[in-house]
Amino acid sequence: MRNRVMAPVWVLLFAFVIVALIALGTGLHFGKRSGSPLFTVSAASDPGTTVPFSGTFAPVVKKVIDSVVNISSSRTRTRELLPFENDPFFRRFFGGIPREQKEHSLGSGVVVSPDGYILTNNHAIEGSNDIEVSFGDQAQIPAKIVGTDARTDLAVIKLDRKGLIPLPLADSSQVQVGDIALAIGDPFGIGRTVTMGIVSATSRGGLGIEGEEDFIQTDAAINPGNSGGALINTRGDLIGINTAILSPSGGNLGIGFAVPSNTARFVMEQISKSGKVIRGYLGVGIQNLTPELAKQFGYNGTHGALISEVESGSPAERAGLQRADIVTQVNGKPIEDSRQLQLALSRTPPGSSVTMQISRAGKEQQINAVLGEEPKRPENSKQ
Repeated sequence: MRNRVMAPVWVLLFAFVIVALIALGTGLHFGKRSGSPLFTVSAASDPGTTVPFSGTFAPVVKKVIDSVVNISSSRTRTRELLPFENDPFFRRFFGGIPREQKEHSLGSGVVVSPDGYILTNNHAIEGSNDIEVSFGDQAQIPAKIVGTDARTDLAVIKLDRKGLIPLPLADSSQVQVGDIALAIGDPFGIGRTVTMGIVSATSRGGLGIEGEEDFIQTDAAINPGNSGGALINTRGDLIGINTAILSPSGGNLGIGFAVPSNTARFVMEQISKSGKVIRGYLGVGIQNLTPELAKQFGYNGTHGALISEVESGSPAERAGLQRADIVTQVNGKPIEDSRQLQLALSRTPPGSSVTMQISRAGKEQQINAVLGEEPKRPENSKQ
């Protein structure tokens, strides 16, 4: 026998009003879009438009579902030769074992341009020989890689098709903890699936998943195959690309991570212009600021990034930055730690001028620097 929990009518009415207010308040402001030689990114819907909640997200899902695709890829890997494979006895009875093995993987993607450009995760297509895209139950369409960025785990692919419906990109800096979020993708290859949750955290990093981490965390169910799919708000605007989950079992435990749409916009613009991501370079070594270090360098604060090294001949040296300077702001935005400083610099194109607020020996001052192009190095520890 099932227990039924009853509630007074006034409680139900109050709950309905609260849910409606939440739905009305989950809108996001849209960011400016930049033109590009290859493709443009659609701007998000008018942030002043309210979205009345009628007990279903079906209209939103119906509007965006054709902008989320299934991606099937395959790659060929050559295994190492086993010690006994060249033995005549072994080859006589077992023959040769093929060294090349074909691997298949499934993922998801998001249409970002009417003329066939798709945004997805780098790990979903990395090293692939063949990539095919399908819309729902339609036939698979061959696609090619336009550009990839392993540090943010993003990639852009292109298929030969016109008239697609792009998913508009929201300004992910406006996403707040508690916002309703819908995840759309193709988990386990079963077909396009929609799950609902909220934004659990923003600017999540230090997880060791990617080289640059600034994730939106959500409890909307994300499973293998969702990689590269869409995380949208209640207006149907893209706020993130579903990328990873935290789970010892490999299944959803309500801790999923998405690359913010602002990061995706930067990566796509860079790939569109040059086929790769070119990051700004200052030429400093940085570390997190501890209370002990702040006291040692006369800084009366707890937030910021400590400069531990200034590279000779770098943009930082030309701007006058010094070892033991503490960077507290970049272009007017507060810097909490070294990760935020790294993100602020690497997401600024070379040749751009940045204004930094620093503390030097307890005194505040501003320094302007023109970023260079990040040099190629095996392990780049400088920003």
